Amino acid sequence: MRHLSHAYIDGAFVPVQGSEVVDIVNPATEACIGTVTLGNRDDVRRAIAAAQRAQPAFGRSTKEERIDMLRRLEAAVLARTDEIREATIEEYGGPLSRAQWVADYASQCFANAVKTLEAYAFTRSVGEATVVMEPVGVAALMTPWNSTAGSICNKLASALAAGCACVMKPSELSPIQTQVIAEAIHDAGLPPGVVNIVNGRGADVGSEISTHPGIAKISFTGSTPTGKAILRAGAETMKRVSLALTGKSATLILEDADLAQAIPLALSAGFLNSGQACIAGTRILMPRARLAEAIEHVKTTVEGLIVGDPRDPQTLIGPLVNQAQYDRIQRFIRSGLEEGATLVAGGEGRPAHLARGYFVKPTVFADVRNDMQIAREEIFGPVLCLLAYDDEEEAVRIANDSPYGLQAYVFSSDAGRARRVAERLEAGGVMVNAIRPALTAPFGGVKQSGLGREYGVFGLEAFLEPKTIVSA
Repeated sequence: MRHLSHAYIDGAFVPVQGSEVVDIVNPATEACIGTVTLGNRDDVRRAIAAAQRAQPAFGRSTKEERIDMLRRLEAAVLARTDEIREATIEEYGGPLSRAQWVADYASQCFANAVKTLEAYAFTRSVGEATVVMEPVGVAALMTPWNSTAGSICNKLASALAAGCACVMKPSELSPIQTQVIAEAIHDAGLPPGVVNIVNGRGADVGSEISTHPGIAKISFTGSTPTGKAILRAGAETMKRVSLALTGKSATLILEDADLAQAIPLALSAGFLNSGQACIAGTRILMPRARLAEAIEHVKTTVEGLIVGDPRDPQTLIGPLVNQAQYDRIQRFIRSGLEEGATLVAGGEGRPAHLARGYFVKPTVFADVRNDMQIAREEIFGPVLCLLAYDDEEEAVRIANDSPYGLQAYVFSSDAGRARRVAERLEAGGVMVNAIRPALTAPFGGVKQSGLGREYGVFGLEAFLEPKTIVSA
């Protein structure tokens, strides 16, 4: 039983000033495995003050010094890969394969940042001027519960590469994973105050970050409503804000696709991370003429999916993160039935072989209209929609008929055609005949899926400001 009650501030683990104690529950067993005492506004003010003290010297550090810090962080996080994986499984219920990927990716973030930084020119000539890229200042990094280690390390790597001291507010639902990363950061021996971490709720810790004049930049990943609140709160002090928000991603399966290959890939994209992924392809668009054939492929594939113990290497879908998320998914499944969608697979309740845990049956609806709630809102669980279209023009129109535009997928036997369709989709990223991410290419959304980009050069420049110098 773990009892976590410390923040990481100014290079040391210190007791939090907050008093709210929250149980940590294993979502696969519903057993309490620990507690966390959440920080409050006083804790985050201390963290911001520490970052402000560290910023002047860190902002003047050389590229070589930052590269050295990033390499130390890579080594420290890599040394805790097994702990990250185990925390992800125990606290979050991530299936083994997903948990291992996240654990490996966490250290890779720093290696990617080193490569980006090595090739980056902070000073360049533009006409008669010299443009110098400078750190924006103290940055707040706010991360979600569905990919804690990866989100923390990705944002942190870019911010440190740019020369920004950081205050991190991870989700209060992931304190064990956060603790492992915090210990790795401490092991890396960075200057005091360069990295600070406070667990707490958005209503106090997040609110304080969003309004505090000592924060120059916020990088947030989470829901669109929360992102909008941060944007409004930060406007008074003109904070620079990057937002990676809600997705309702479309997967277009064109009529020339090999369904035996495309359907399993489309379902993998939809059920990614047990459906708890902003980039999950939850709207699968199928040509009407092949819909019956596609449904048979879907039934066969879903029947073969193993739901259960996340430690079992055969498990593809683990539990949802908590009871509230489980209840939310049940409401969406009922909504789909009430609106007239046809259940192809899954449905309400737990899989029959599971007596406890926040497990949901992998569920697929057919006869879905794009105006139904299950097609409009991000469900954030293993619930997918099949939508029929008559031609390519209609497919593109349906795909783009969404307030969101984070990710999309296109499957076709004609790579050139798939590429042309991809270019017409209103999304920050499109994967063609694949579900493999490009971890140094820009990531982010259009419309209400966010502002700005992460990863690689674009992620680095999100924490930089250009200064123009013109000499006589």
